[in-house]
Amino acid sequence: MAEKIGRNDPCWCGSGKKYKKCHEAFDEKISYYRSQGHSVPERSIIKTPAQIEKIKESCKVNIAVLDAVAEQIHAGMTTQEIDDIVAAKTKEMGAVPAPLNYEGFPKSVCTSINDVVCHGIPSEKVVLKEGDIVNVDVSTILDGYYSDSSRMFCIGSVSPEKQKLVDVVRECVEKGLEQVKPWGFLGDMGQAVNDHATANGYQVVKEIGGHGVGLEFHEDPWVSYVSKAGEEMLLVPGMIFTIEPMVNMGTHKVKVNEEDGWTVTTADGQPSAQWEIMVLVTETGHEVLCY
Repeated sequence: MAEKIGRNDPCWCGSGKKYKKCHEAFDEKISYYRSQGHSVPERSIIKTPAQIEKIKESCKVNIAVLDAVAEQIHAGMTTQEIDDIVAAKTKEMGAVPAPLNYEGFPKSVCTSINDVVCHGIPSEKVVLKEGDIVNVDVSTILDGYYSDSSRMFCIGSVSPEKQKLVDVVRECVEKGLEQVKPWGFLGDMGQAVNDHATANGYQVVKEIGGHGVGLEFHEDPWVSYVSKAGEEMLLVPGMIFTIEPMVNMGTHKVKVNEEDGWTVTTADGQPSAQWEIMVLVTETGHEVLCY
């Protein structure tokens, strides 16, 4: 539980206003939802206006890095070359790649091709080929603030089946985003994502989800995309999290490479796709910060 604040004390958000004029009613509303048995956010994951501005600056770098990859990605290049682009562009903009050395991850970006669901490790031995689909997942630290987003890239001409998967997963993110609004629930978003994926014959990965982000690489809440409307954490203004469903053409089941401990692939070898955005819950709805 958060520390009790007097009504005439400065508000915890750093606005300089008295608590009673700022977040008192907000906190009372959260307390009501808690009393009804709902999961509610702690103050530590509700970003202040000052923090949000810093996070947005980090997001600008993340977007620019993905734009640089988009301009240069092509058949015949190695995934190590993608890593080189990410490392160079991030450094040029005065930031640091968040994945590098994170819990032992050896590279600056994740590159996940075809049946690789996530956490693919760039390598000089892995070459992009005509017909591949690849997820490039970029995460950035700028002045101690984190951003995180990923995009799918189709290399040359891909099969209609792969193209549909890539397109439907992007639609899943858009449909989930429509459900992000203050005093709704994370499950509203999760169900919208899952409903659209399953309606198209796909399955959503259950074990791996999204996360809060901004002050740390991974914060609460953990974000499921197989959840139910009206369930999961209450959404309140100031929350920032990722929408990043991993959707498989075949089974939702996945496996982790035992040798590198990172690379996650589909259990049946069928393709997987993912798009990732960062979203801020606002007073009136939401704002996409990173894509």
